[in-house]
Amino acid sequence: MIELEGVSFAYRTGEADAVPALRGLNLRIEPGQSVAIIGHNGSGKSTLVKLLTAVLYPTEGEIRIDGIPVREENQWEVRRRVSVVFQDADDQLVMNRVEDDVAFGPENLGLPREEIAKRVKSSLEALGLEEIGGRLIEDLSSGQKQRVAIAGALAMRPQFLVLDEPTSLLPVPVALRLISTVRDLKRSEGMGVLHVTHSMSEAVLFDRVVVMDAGRIVLDGTPAKVFRHVEKLREVGLDVPLAASLASRLRARGVPLNGDILNETDLRNAVSAAMEHSAESPG
Repeated sequence: MIELEGVSFAYRTGEADAVPALRGLNLRIEPGQSVAIIGHNGSGKSTLVKLLTAVLYPTEGEIRIDGIPVREENQWEVRRRVSVVFQDADDQLVMNRVEDDVAFGPENLGLPREEIAKRVKSSLEALGLEEIGGRLIEDLSSGQKQRVAIAGALAMRPQFLVLDEPTSLLPVPVALRLISTVRDLKRSEGMGVLHVTHSMSEAVLFDRVVVMDAGRIVLDGTPAKVFRHVEKLREVGLDVPLAASLASRLRARGVPLNGDILNETDLRNAVSAAMEHSAESPG
């Protein structure tokens, strides 16, 4: 479990100056849960990722990963439990060949060669990369590089996989395939997944959405619950899925739309049901 209690963080630019990035966060993320974290630039998302992966440490409060406090002396134990994939895979891939890069993390854990080979094989298969294990990293597409980065993170057998905007540089179809793969891995491996994203169409695919603004959590719940707060989301500079926005406008005009509306199919079904109800009503 990931637990944050009263967590604040400030970037210090001098003795007297401190730039607050996180302010009193309280958050619990259960094992196996998939969570999308959204917010505009400067909301604190990237700082939160750095704290969860022991790159930075709280100025106030405490973070615990599986009961282990995120402190400098526990850095290695934290990073064994939480793996991260960054926006630009080139910043993360360190070896020349695909299979060597996937093996890099397990090798640093000092695992036996047989265990390393087993992890590399299963991770490549999970990401559909088994046929390119011997290829050079430099010959891969952007989407393939991101999948290699995820395979390397998966080979560490983390309890939580953190995705720090890994799809922002990818075409939409490739990004959605990558998210689908991650969701499959979450089910098959039992990992918790935290996906930092600007994409509302990606956020709706997760179990839970956490909205950040000015270093605070302003909304937290299922996608259906969060995306009903259309005006609040716009106040903090975020868009909402088009279907949710249209549903909000129709409800404001008195159209009785029932159920959760997050995509075109939901909206079409809700509108059809409302029209049928209206036609059946007397008068």
